Amino acid sequence: MPELPDVVVYLEALAPRLIGQPLRAIRLRSPFLLRSVDPPIREAEGRLVTGLRRIGKRIVLQLDGDLFLVIHLMIAGRLHWKPAGAKIPGRLGLAAFDFAGGTLLLTEAGTKKRASLHLVRGAAALRQFDRGGLEALEADPAQFEQALRRENHTLKRALTDPRLFSGIGNAYSDEILHRARLSPMRQTTRLTAEETARLREATLRVLRDWTDRLRRETGDGFPEKVTAFRDGMAVHGRFGRPCPECGTAVQRIVYAENECNYCPRCQTDGEILADRALSRLLKDDWPKTVDELEELRRPGTA
Repeated sequence: MPELPDVVVYLEALAPRLIGQPLRAIRLRSPFLLRSVDPPIREAEGRLVTGLRRIGKRIVLQLDGDLFLVIHLMIAGRLHWKPAGAKIPGRLGLAAFDFAGGTLLLTEAGTKKRASLHLVRGAAALRQFDRGGLEALEADPAQFEQALRRENHTLKRALTDPRLFSGIGNAYSDEILHRARLSPMRQTTRLTAEETARLREATLRVLRDWTDRLRRETGDGFPEKVTAFRDGMAVHGRFGRPCPECGTAVQRIVYAENECNYCPRCQTDGEILADRALSRLLKDDWPKTVDELEELRRPGTA
């Protein structure tokens, strides 16, 4: 799922292409994309784009007449800037937004179509999409700590809860926790003041560093390689590969449709966190530490 750095770079690429331009037409291929009926989507056509903003992981196009187009890419939705009038791709295409200088295509990979489009009128209607999460890059230490400790959760859940923090998802939370050298299963209420400060610093550094990196990769073009799995990430999507800090194989916990990636030496004092499904299957054979795991993997070990 595109997260804060990805969405910021999308917005920065869209701004010079869209602001001040009339939205000539909206072409919808998927009937499931549009999730609102009032105002009707055709009211957006012919309107000038007057601004762009991010709400969490959502992209908002502000139109004259106090209208707002709200796009949520979810896990597999992506944006593409193409020549004006470009055809909507048959298998992945959801919609096209036509402008004089080009066409913005919305696509979604996979069979589960979760991306959404809303058209709303007025600031009050727009606020329904704000889950209330803190903008970590704008918060002072006290605000960060207050959001973190508002509820007793694991750090992984807290960072990815849009009611607590805005724009952080599965990928960058893994990177933040690795940078902070903290277990994803650590409870928020048990953090020391030093650990809280370390987590905040890691959050700022990861979000800023990756935003800057994606900006450099995009340059004056349009971000076409938006993915949750990027070269240069320390642990996310790197299960079984060596941690760049200590060389230990990255481990993961799989749950629902997500996974949590971590380094057992850097983050959990050598402990292998229980994967619910596998630990139940293996029971007493489940390795409790990274040393036990490495012993099992050693050639000639039964």
